[in-house]
Amino acid sequence: MSANAHALRPGLGDRIDQRIFGAIYSRSLVYNACWEDPAIDREVLHLGPDDEVLVITSAGCNALDYALDAPRRVHAVDANPRQTALLELKIAAIRALDFDDVFALFGHGFHAQADTLYRTRLRDRLSPFAREFWDRHWRWFASRRGSFYFHGLSGLAARGVGQYLKLRPSLRQSLQQMFDAGSVAEQRAIYDDRVADRLWSRPVNWVLSRQATMNLLGVPYPQRKLVEAQHDGGVAGFIRGAIEYVVRNLPLRDNYFWRVYFTGSYARDCCPAYLTEAGYHALRGGLVDRIEHHTCTVTDFLRRHPGRISRYVLLDHMDWMSSYYPDALVQEWDAILASAAPGARILLRSAQTRPAYLDTIEVGPQRRRLRELLQFRDELAASLQPRDRVHTYAGFLIADAPA
Repeated sequence: MSANAHALRPGLGDRIDQRIFGAIYSRSLVYNACWEDPAIDREVLHLGPDDEVLVITSAGCNALDYALDAPRRVHAVDANPRQTALLELKIAAIRALDFDDVFALFGHGFHAQADTLYRTRLRDRLSPFAREFWDRHWRWFASRRGSFYFHGLSGLAARGVGQYLKLRPSLRQSLQQMFDAGSVAEQRAIYDDRVADRLWSRPVNWVLSRQATMNLLGVPYPQRKLVEAQHDGGVAGFIRGAIEYVVRNLPLRDNYFWRVYFTGSYARDCCPAYLTEAGYHALRGGLVDRIEHHTCTVTDFLRRHPGRISRYVLLDHMDWMSSYYPDALVQEWDAILASAAPGARILLRSAQTRPAYLDTIEVGPQRRRLRELLQFRDELAASLQPRDRVHTYAGFLIADAPA
């Protein structure tokens, strides 16, 4: 059975949204920070010196994180060259700048000498596309009134949150106290007593329910529909549920994902691993050289790559491929299976608890379904997902290729 038979049949609104999303995606930096928890990933991947890793680049934070486990190679692959340009800039900064300058740029999102550092020490280390992109956008790091993390599409959404909180200073103060709390019980009490009723106002719920907001967050229409199908409260209810789970169950003091979104910056003790002093020195000491960036589709990369991949971190891009490009999804899985080392481990995230395409599309020389070809570690995934500090994916999946 072909993948087309199982694709969501797009209506007129879906087709219009596809065009809008495609136009936005093809012209913009979508993600300025990764929204997948690499601490969970590294527990599952067990990276070693013989591993070749393929990861969707996104903002590059997690590619740098995986490199700290010293695999043989980390291949960061993204079809959007602006995402590659961001990873290039981070790699150039690690190689050329001292730790304080790197943290100012990518920790605080602001450096008073951003122009000088870019022109004299970073620009010549970039590819032509990345150089052209940052020639136009280096000022994202130079505004005293803003932050790099308030730029790009997801940054515009974060800026909107920041502007809303400026109008409600007491709510902003309560949120900061929640992030600074010494225990989960304390932060839960602050949230329940001083944040929840004021944060989830009718205007906020309305904004979160708009597809325009989802476009800024890199969530196309099919993923939104998957969320709505699984959550009675729609997208706004799902987002509220994700945040409330994190606030009520996980410590916020090290939750750099939500901190940067609400505040526009990281803290020295609450940041991605590449922005810790130890992580910076390990990368600069040679581990950053193990990262290779590629601007292309996963399928194109795998068809060209001569070696075997032992670890795949594929994020959630297959959700929208299954609706918009079902035949390309089959081709991508064919390429994954053809390139996978024996026993290769594959990580997926999804808006669905159990993505339908895993049970429907037929891949490989014998055209078998993925649930028949791969060994899924559902119990392991279920045991780890409660500790995920982002918690915005309904589905976290771990699968092993045949040994």
